[in-house]
Amino acid sequence: MIELREDDPRAPHVAALLAFHRKDAQADSPPEFRHSLDADGLSAACVTFWTAWHDGALAGLCALKDLGEGAGEVKSMRTAPGQLRRGVGRAMLAHVMETARARGYRRLYLETGTSPAFAAASRLYEAAGFVDGPVFGGYPPSPHNRFMTISLEGSPCPPSS
Repeated sequence: MIELREDDPRAPHVAALLAFHRKDAQADSPPEFRHSLDADGLSAACVTFWTAWHDGALAGLCALKDLGEGAGEVKSMRTAPGQLRRGVGRAMLAHVMETARARGYRRLYLETGTSPAFAAASRLYEAAGFVDGPVFGGYPPSPHNRFMTISLEGSPCPPSS
C-alpha cells in the first residue's frame, strides 16, 4: 500500500530524490525550457507537497500548485528509482486529483517533457484522462515541453492501486 504524507520539500529525507528528479528532468531539455521546482519553489505558499511511502521507504514525491480561478498544476511528480512499477505514480496522481477536487478546482494542468525519457509519465497522464492542452501559467511554447490538462468536472479519479 502506498501512503501519501504532506511533507516539507526542504526535509533531509527528500533532498536526494528531489535532486535526482531535477537532474533527470533537466537532462534532455535546453536550459530555457526546464521548469522543475527546487525545494524553495516547492515550499511556496501556493504549493502543497507530498511524499509517497511504500513499506517504510520513500517511494516518490509530488506537488499541487494553486493557479487561482479554480485551477491547479501537477508539479514535480517523481517515483524513486527502486520503487518503479509498484503503482506509486498512479497513487500520487490520484491523490493530487482527489485533493484538487476537494479544493473545488475545476481543471488541472501539467507540463512535462517531450523526449523519450518522459514517455512513461505521458502514458500515466494519458491513462488518467489528461489530454494535450494550451500553454498555461506563463510557460513559453516549445517543442521540448508538452502541456496537458483535464477537466475535473465529472471526470473520475484514476484508481490509486
